Amino acid sequence: MQGFMIAGTASRSGKTTITLALMARMVAQGFDVHPFKAGPDFIDPEWHTLITGRPSYALDTMMVGREESLNRFHTQLQHASTADHPIGIVEGVMGLFDGRAGVGKSGSTADLARALNLPVILVVHARGMAGSLVPLVDGFCQHATGFRIAGIIANQVGSPRHAEQLRTLLSEHDLPPLIGWMARSPESTLNERHLGLVLPDDHTPLNSNSIQDALTLDTKALLNVIGPWQPPSRIDETPASVAPPVRLPKGRSIAVAKDAAFRFIYPANLAWLKAQGITIRTFSPVAGEAVPAGVDGIWLPGGYPELHAEALSCSATWQTLHAYLDENDPDTGGYILAECGGMMALGDALTDHQGRRWPMAGVLPIETRMTPKLAGLGYRHDASGVRGHEFHHSVRDTSPLPAAFEPDRGDGGILHGNIRASYIHWYFPSSPVVLSWLMPT
Repeated sequence: MQGFMIAGTASRSGKTTITLALMARMVAQGFDVHPFKAGPDFIDPEWHTLITGRPSYALDTMMVGREESLNRFHTQLQHASTADHPIGIVEGVMGLFDGRAGVGKSGSTADLARALNLPVILVVHARGMAGSLVPLVDGFCQHATGFRIAGIIANQVGSPRHAEQLRTLLSEHDLPPLIGWMARSPESTLNERHLGLVLPDDHTPLNSNSIQDALTLDTKALLNVIGPWQPPSRIDETPASVAPPVRLPKGRSIAVAKDAAFRFIYPANLAWLKAQGITIRTFSPVAGEAVPAGVDGIWLPGGYPELHAEALSCSATWQTLHAYLDENDPDTGGYILAECGGMMALGDALTDHQGRRWPMAGVLPIETRMTPKLAGLGYRHDASGVRGHEFHHSVRDTSPLPAAFEPDRGDGGILHGNIRASYIHWYFPSSPVVLSWLMPT
């Protein structure tokens, strides 16, 4: 059982492309690859799943928590199939030492590496670089307290000769070895848009052979430098950072919007709901599907409603959503949790990046508008104990409605009857209070 972290010196260093190339290489070689993503991300994990065929779980020391991250990583590998070699690959977030504050503190890839006792493979954007690689890597190694940088992968390398020059420089200065490099190749570059990379189904189908070919790496050398994985300490079966099971009456169910517009869903959220004995029923507003009958609550997660605004503007789903609210006593039913894009779709209208105004569900008396720049970003912590994250390129008009949440910072959202809506994506396992937002207990 082995595992390692892929980290970058900064955002856009190429760590996602290299992560996918490594995953594809190891899957092709018969390894039982288990993908993970550091930090609250939805897009990179979809690429991981495309390559490995497995859900990619979010791990971090702020939202998920140290103990839960360790337990999740250990459990996934421990319950691996009977394949000869299970291996966990964690893609980092931003630069190695970038977190909520400080250098390598909470929320950073470095802090997660410490919590999981994982070696780090550092991705360096090496275009136009030779001798400068040495002080750069040396500085990163000096700050790597509580974990080790086991090897270097150079990205945007000009030629095999350039790669060999980098390899020699690292060796001469007793620094972690160059275990691989990726050439400059437009075929191995993933496109970006607001909120990050394009999604797999919005991109020319990824040629796993092409992306593997762009990466020069000896798998045996990688396995040698990372070594076997050992948990850093005793793993609690029910760590404090995870909400304990809640006893609910049998037969409870939740309808979850899930399609191209509503897809920002942590796999751990679905797993946690199922662990409470809740049946999950999905529906597609983009396809105009009816809200499943007889459900106790509805969850509209985030995603890209602005990219599917035309379909959503005439979706037959909204008529059934209004019927769901009309059929339920506002004091005991009609529970809806809407996150970011889900909130946007419930409003009166959404104005897209081109300035076109599209009517939406008309359930919430609000309008939202896309913005050219980032409008909100950061970890959030509600007064009830639920943790989450906010990341969006839109704004909501002011509303006289009461706030739905009491976060330490960021969007408090709106409360409208039994509808709670905000820009925050919540991590359900962080508190059982989530269930009171989704159904009467």
